[in-house]
Amino acid sequence: MIALTLAEAAAAVGGTLDGADPQAVVTGTVVVDSRQVQPGGLFVAVVGEQVDGHDYAAKAVGAGAVAVLASRPVGVPAILVDDVVAALGRLARAVVERATGTAVVALTGSSGKTSTKDLIAQVLQRRGETVYPPGNLNNEIGHPMTALRVEPATRHLVLEMGARHKGDIEYLTGITPPSIAIVLNVGTAHLGEFGSKEGIAEAKGEIVEALGADGVAVLNADDPLVRAMETRTKGRVVLFGESRDAHVRAADVRLDDTGRPSFTLITPAGSAPVNLRLYGEHHVSNALAAAAVAVELGMPVDDTAEALSEAGALSRWRMEVVDRADGVTVVNDAYNANPDSMRAALRALVSMAGRGPERRRTFAVLGEMRELGGDSLDEHDAIGRLAVRLDVTKLVAVGGREAACMELGARNEGSWGEESVLVSDADAAIELLRSQLQPGDVVLVKASRSAGLEKVAEALLADGAAQ
Repeated sequence: MIALTLAEAAAAVGGTLDGADPQAVVTGTVVVDSRQVQPGGLFVAVVGEQVDGHDYAAKAVGAGAVAVLASRPVGVPAILVDDVVAALGRLARAVVERATGTAVVALTGSSGKTSTKDLIAQVLQRRGETVYPPGNLNNEIGHPMTALRVEPATRHLVLEMGARHKGDIEYLTGITPPSIAIVLNVGTAHLGEFGSKEGIAEAKGEIVEALGADGVAVLNADDPLVRAMETRTKGRVVLFGESRDAHVRAADVRLDDTGRPSFTLITPAGSAPVNLRLYGEHHVSNALAAAAVAVELGMPVDDTAEALSEAGALSRWRMEVVDRADGVTVVNDAYNANPDSMRAALRALVSMAGRGPERRRTFAVLGEMRELGGDSLDEHDAIGRLAVRLDVTKLVAVGGREAACMELGARNEGSWGEESVLVSDADAAIELLRSQLQPGDVVLVKASRSAGLEKVAEALLADGAAQ
């Protein structure tokens, strides 16, 4: 991070020093796990559900931490505050304010945030040092931890922002005021929390409200609820999408035999061909958002298209495609799921199977989508029906009531016993797949993270490695 003395850090967070040298300098990383402490770093004593970071303060200082950010004396040099998590956010704000040459790019959306963040980061790295979070560190702890990795040479800070409640994104933008804010889409993720898509849009739009007059709002022209956010920002609006009036758009979208999209990127500065390495047509929209950011930051269109074409999937369990030695393809998309991402994954599965007499058999191993509130059963029913309409060879619904509703939806849409089946858990799904998979089949594994269906994908890959 940008170096701060303990006196400066204490002033930034409104804390007091306890047994610490005011002139000692924090030069290393800021961490919440004492096992990750590096010499010159700062240890943040977060109180979790299972572990109290204060109990590890002495260990952290022994490992080289300059001090501990804590809410009570810990017997080693510390900055004492009332609320450690809030203080972490204030410290990150102080560091970002010192990073005067850093463009802060923030994005949100109901689905695709992490994949798009990874695309943006890979594209912008061509233009200079870029800091971005691994995975989806997008909450009140992971977000400031990422921002604190900014150094004087950092040119771009790319952040994704999640929202489980109204005001969450407003809080995060208060830590890292964006110069470019992106809204990908408004779907039904966390519908149970917000009550309606309009409620979700209200929360997501907080990101563009944080822009100043010199900021840029990058909005999805193809999503009416996102496009309506034009009126909620002081910044200049750039639209992306396949709509004819989008400033950054895609033309001639097509999929290859493995389900990877290609298109012509069209921008005010010119056009260029893009051939994505990612699987599924839904990544076209993600790539357009990344392109809009790159163009706004002065990257030539040809360089942008080339960077997009070379970018890969950085975060685990998100359309992670592996071919086994016997020709079975395993698509591990088990990190999370909501109705929009589930539909996109199913369409990607079908496109990967190809067409005609050589079409490969497809298995959709799907678990529960959480936090959908009163719409949960209807949404699961709809996914089952879609699997049949897309002609997925076999739906394997995993779990309890919601999975049963998904499988029933498939039956009501016209499936019969061999096309859809309900199993109780991941172990049962593994057993069934082992008995039915044949060389050349394509298997999609997807559910909300808490369902733990990555176990299915890992077992299938282990089987392939053992062959």
